[in-house]
Amino acid sequence: MHITNASERRYDLDWLRLIAIAIVLFFHTGMIFNKWDFHIKNAETSSTFGYWMAWSHAWRMQLLLFISGAGTYMALGKRTVAQFAGERFRRLFIPLVFGIFVVVPPQIYFEFISRFQNYGDFYKTVFEFKPYPQGGSFSWHHLWFILYLLIYSLIALPLLSYLRSPRSQSFRDKLWKTMGSPAGMLLIPAAIIVMSQVLLRPFFPEETHALVNDWAYFVYYLSFFIFGMIFYSNQNLWCSIEKNRKFLLVASVIVLIPFYLMFFNFYKTITLPWKPETIEVVFHVSANIGSWFWVVTIVAFGQRYLNRPHPWLSRANEGVYPFYILHQTAIIAIGYYVCQWSWSITAKFWTISLLAGISCIMFYVTCIRPFAIMRLFFGLKPNRKAVEVTQTASAVATAE
Repeated sequence: MHITNASERRYDLDWLRLIAIAIVLFFHTGMIFNKWDFHIKNAETSSTFGYWMAWSHAWRMQLLLFISGAGTYMALGKRTVAQFAGERFRRLFIPLVFGIFVVVPPQIYFEFISRFQNYGDFYKTVFEFKPYPQGGSFSWHHLWFILYLLIYSLIALPLLSYLRSPRSQSFRDKLWKTMGSPAGMLLIPAAIIVMSQVLLRPFFPEETHALVNDWAYFVYYLSFFIFGMIFYSNQNLWCSIEKNRKFLLVASVIVLIPFYLMFFNFYKTITLPWKPETIEVVFHVSANIGSWFWVVTIVAFGQRYLNRPHPWLSRANEGVYPFYILHQTAIIAIGYYVCQWSWSITAKFWTISLLAGISCIMFYVTCIRPFAIMRLFFGLKPNRKAVEVTQTASAVATAE
């Protein structure tokens, strides 16, 4: 078994990030056509979307946060705490503010387009700072991920600094002893995640998930971020994920049985002889357990089959962040018009997905990647060529 260096480039995580973002694109397009609430809806919907979206919903963002936790551990190794905090501000806070005032408002506009004469008439309401969806237009919508990641990165700094110090060796050895086995790496994190929801969901139920009052979700997603840091801090533990991938896959498939039994009961596909409250509890517990099981399983197979470079991987990986920021706005703007066409659901789904994806890629290539100010707004590092030119000019001026 190959034990990687903690600072070694993880191509598997880059690939998994790309795959997860692609799934997010299809997921949010699917929201237009399934039975769940969304900002815009097609006149005709289908239960079929719910079958695969329920499963992917259990791990897509959780996987991104686990990867972010591992990436955060790697990032601090090359920076001081002050440099790390400054970079988080530049790469997360600035895009978040830009997104709230520029990227997100069109989504709300298309949702309530009949209330306004034009976009300018609507946009003035954003600065009333009344939260969405309680009658206002101020929201971060899908950018909750950036907000959470910013907060997680800062509040996790003490733990992060500790994990990277020699003082944590004893703690990391205990992690290996307790979670190095397949049962340990599955059950201990899953138990912590479930317990957090058992304690918080009664006070912050799913129905209240909005601009505020979502502490149960905050802690839930924080768990995946922290476990990403913890697992990557011990390379024996990290590599044991790949070693036990077959066991993890079997366990993940088994936990889908109670999950989908409850889900099919919700959709009236089957009828279970249990109280609705019992079915609800079993569904949420199996979903929480399955979230962790599938995240660690996907990471395991990623380690096995995806940890290899590709000529365009680094370029594609740089564009993932702007793509995420833009994708939901593109989906809603394009979807609003496509849903008015007399096409089948399948044709509309693929048309919106492809047009939104292509639009985001083209906007990144032509309007974000070449320009320093746009790179700043979308959380990208300064262009290397621009930095080299600036450094060269500075050196010449100094020499003169």
